[in-house]
Amino acid sequence: MTTSRPDSSAEEQRWRDPHPTRPDEAPDPTVRVGRADRAKAVGRGLGTGARAAGRGLRGVARVTGRAGGFTLRQARRAARAEGAGDSGLFRLIEMHAFNTAGDAALAISLAGTLFFQVPTGEARGQVALFLGLTMLPFAIVAPLIGPFLDRFSHGRRWAIGATMAIRAFLCWVLATAVIDKSAWLFPAALGALVASKAYGVTRAAAVPRLVPASFTLVKANARISLSGIVGAAVSAPIAGLASTFGPEWSLRYAFVLFVIATVLAILLPPKVDVSQGEVRLALGPGPSSRTASSTKVRAHVPPAVAFALRANCGPRWLSGFLIMFMAFLLRENPIGDWRPEVLLGIVVGAAGLGNAVGIGLGSVLRQVNPAVTVVLALAADAVLVLLAALFYGVVTVALLGLTAGLAQSLAKLSLDATIQRDVPERVQSSAFARSDTTLQLAWVLGGFLGIALPLWPRLGLGVAAAVLTAWFVFVLVTRPRSVAARA
Repeated sequence: MTTSRPDSSAEEQRWRDPHPTRPDEAPDPTVRVGRADRAKAVGRGLGTGARAAGRGLRGVARVTGRAGGFTLRQARRAARAEGAGDSGLFRLIEMHAFNTAGDAALAISLAGTLFFQVPTGEARGQVALFLGLTMLPFAIVAPLIGPFLDRFSHGRRWAIGATMAIRAFLCWVLATAVIDKSAWLFPAALGALVASKAYGVTRAAAVPRLVPASFTLVKANARISLSGIVGAAVSAPIAGLASTFGPEWSLRYAFVLFVIATVLAILLPPKVDVSQGEVRLALGPGPSSRTASSTKVRAHVPPAVAFALRANCGPRWLSGFLIMFMAFLLRENPIGDWRPEVLLGIVVGAAGLGNAVGIGLGSVLRQVNPAVTVVLALAADAVLVLLAALFYGVVTVALLGLTAGLAQSLAKLSLDATIQRDVPERVQSSAFARSDTTLQLAWVLGGFLGIALPLWPRLGLGVAAAVLTAWFVFVLVTRPRSVAARA
C-alpha cells in the first residue's frame, strides 16, 4: 500500500505565504508587502531625509553666510565712517585687525607649546637666554627705527609689510618646529615677538598721515585699537579650534592671516610714504634749533610729552613683566585646584577686558588732563601689584590683569593726546615712532625681569610693586613745572 507524498513545493509555498490567493484573485497590498517594496520605501525615506538634511545644511550655510557678510559689511562701513574711507585710514584699520588676529593665533599656539609642553626649568632658561640675546640688538636697533623712518619715510608701507612678512615666515617655521621639537622653536618665537613690537613702531609713524580732517589722533588710534580687539576676539576661537588638531594648525592659520596683512600693508595709500613738511625730532628737552649743515629743523621733545612718556613706561614695563612672570608662575605654582591654562586665561582675559574698557573710555576722558591720567594709571598699577603680592589669589590676580590692561590703554591714549597737543604736526610721525620705541624697550626690560625672578608669587610681585613705586616717585619728582601748572 502506497501513500502519496505531499507536494514539497506546495508546502514550501504555503509556509512562505500563509494566505495564498487564487490566480483570478488580486493580491491585497495591506496583507503583504514584498521585499522590493520595503526596499523602495526605505530608499524613498532615506532620499527624503537626505534632501531635507541637505536643505537644512544649505539653509544654515545661507544664514551663516548672510550673517558673516552682514557683519563684514557693517565692520567695513564702521571703518570707513566719518571720512576714514576717503583718507585711507580704513585700510590701516583693516590691516591692524588682521595683525592682531594673527598675533592672537600665534599666542594661543605658543601658550600650548612654549609654556606648557616644555619643562619649566628648561623653558625659563631658554627664554631668558634668547630674550637676553634679543634685548641687546633690539635696544641698539629700536632707537634707530624712528630716525630711519624720518630719513627714508618713502618706505613706510614696505617697513610695515616687512614686519608682517617676517612673522608669516616665522609662523611657518614654528609650525614645523613644534612637530619636530626643533631648536628653532625659541628663536623663531622671540623673533616673531620682536617683529610684533617693530610693527607697533612702524604703524605709529604712519597713522598721522591718514587721519581724516574730522578726527583727532586720539580718536584715530582708539578706532585702530578697537579694530585690533575685534580681530583678536574673532580670531581667538578659530585659532583655539585649530589648535585642537595640533599647535601647528593654529600657526598655519596665523601664517595665512599675516600674509593677508602683508598684502594690505602694501596697499596702504601712497601718502603714507610722503615726507614733505616733516622734520626730525631730537630726544631731549630744549628749544628748536637749526643746524648749519641742514635746513631741517630739529624739534625737541616738549616737557609735557617727555613727562607722559616717562609715566607710560611704568604700565608698559608691567605688561612685559606680567606676561613672562605669570606664564611660568601659574604653571609652576597654580592657585588651589585651578588648572594653569585656566588661570592664565583668566589673567589674559582680564587684561584684554581692561584694555577694551580703556579704549571705550577714551572719548569720555578726552577732556581730562592727560598728565593726571598717566599719573593715576601708574599709581593704580603700583597699588594693585602690591595688593596681589599681599593677598595672592584668583580674585586679586584677575583684578591685577584688569587694572594693568586698563592703565596701559588709558596711559597710551593720554600720551597720544599730549603728542597731538604739544608736538607740531610736521614732526608727529617722528614723535610717535620715538615714543613707541621707548615703550617697547620698557616692555622688553619688564619681560626680562619677569623671567629672571624666582617663581615665588609674593617675592616676584613684591619686587614689581617696589619697582613701580620707585618709578612713580621718580616721575613725580622729575615733573616739569609747566606740567605741574597745567595739572
